[in-house]
Amino acid sequence: MKAPSRRRLGNTDVEVTEFGFGGAPLGDLFVAVTEPQAQETLAAAWQGGIRYYDTAPFYGHGKSEHRIGHFLRQQPRNEFVLSTKIGRVLTAPRDPASFDGGVWVGALPFDFYYDYSYDGVMRSWEDSLQRLGLPSVDLLLIHDLDAFFWDPDQRLSAYEQQLRANGWRALEELKRDGRIRAIGAGINRSTAIPRLLDLVDLDFFIVAMPYTLLDQEVLDNEFPRCQERDVGIVIGSPFASGILVTGPVEGARYAYDFASEGILEKTRRIQTVCQRHDVPLPCAAIHFALAHPSVAAIIPGGFQPDHVRQNLAAHARTVPADLWTELQAEGLLRADAPTP
Repeated sequence: MKAPSRRRLGNTDVEVTEFGFGGAPLGDLFVAVTEPQAQETLAAAWQGGIRYYDTAPFYGHGKSEHRIGHFLRQQPRNEFVLSTKIGRVLTAPRDPASFDGGVWVGALPFDFYYDYSYDGVMRSWEDSLQRLGLPSVDLLLIHDLDAFFWDPDQRLSAYEQQLRANGWRALEELKRDGRIRAIGAGINRSTAIPRLLDLVDLDFFIVAMPYTLLDQEVLDNEFPRCQERDVGIVIGSPFASGILVTGPVEGARYAYDFASEGILEKTRRIQTVCQRHDVPLPCAAIHFALAHPSVAAIIPGGFQPDHVRQNLAAHARTVPADLWTELQAEGLLRADAPTP
């Protein structure tokens, strides 16, 4: 199987493999993953040619960073690109017996607090290096500074101002001194893109949800603004949290929740078109996400080696142009959406 090719990330000098590895599942997101299984999954990614890995302190409250760092410490440092995030600082819980990891079913027993200040950025970055067991990360992202986590808006605005006041200075300092190579933001809601572009001078976004086979509203405003400034895009959830892999089955997940009937029906219709062209649904999802000119990479997760191998096999397949034509003709894909 051909290894994923590399693409330049926005206007930076960083090149990432267009197929990367998203580390959220290795934080035990919804499903517990054993340590051997986590390492075998990472080994499958490496053997398949994946050289871009993304993680965050939030993923399993440190567990994903520990696991990915353990694996990558054994690989040549100049062969991979690694990203992690700031915004949450992990702390020991006051009452370990009552600790609740929420969606991270096997989370490490650490609480966290939000901090986008200078000191918060620096502490988060240094703590991540220690959990990873590595002296550097290539890319550092502002994590979850969007309306998905913050309601009412006043709290979001307060953290944005904390970032503007001095947190951004820490990120610029790290980049200027060569301790990181680029600054990004990991977001869930498309409304965060213009807000952050107006706030700071970002190099790229990891877009977790708003651009998939099921959603392309960011083509109206958000992605054109990124293109104007040569801000790179990484698609964090090309399978829309799972439904574009599982298909419209009972219990299918979409946007971190169970899919609505409307989403299930749209997925059924897309899947029917894919079947007429003998293209698996995940294959179409992968190739669609990579077709946008601003997209440098996709980073689907996985918690079993076969997940990675199957995704790489789907990436290696060729998709007939008639598939995209039919999806657009049936109103299932925007007419202005870039296709392969």
